[in-house]
Amino acid sequence: MCVDYTTINKVCPGDPYPLPPIDQLIDATADHETLSFLDMFSGYHQIPMSREDEEKTAFMTPFRNFCFVGMPFGLKNAGATYQRMIDAVFSHQRGRNIEAYVDDLIVKTKAGKSHLDDLRETFEALCKHSLRLTR
Repeated sequence: MCVDYTTINKVCPGDPYPLPPIDQLIDATADHETLSFLDMFSGYHQIPMSREDEEKTAFMTPFRNFCFVGMPFGLKNAGATYQRMIDAVFSHQRGRNIEAYVDDLIVKTKAGKSHLDDLRETFEALCKHSLRLTR
């Protein structure tokens, strides 16, 4: 399903929070022995909308009107908001044993023996913040 947020995006101020340069993320994994690639499940939808903003995401169906309680894809600042959340959740791991670009995560380990520890730390952070991965 696709909802057109053109009107709300026009009146919404832009969020200048930067997305990390992909080439730097790739370079940051170059000398690591083991990598695990993880994808967040419906990433944007895992961020709850504030109550006062839910009605701004309203859309109609032939049966009734609905609004999103989780952040929908298509909002102007969705990418920046999600990246900010990911940076906060993994602030203690970023650059050390994880790289993240929006909803894509790379768990990286220099020596393969400790990769399970790095994955455990990542999964604990995901659980602590009630975030889910794609199966």
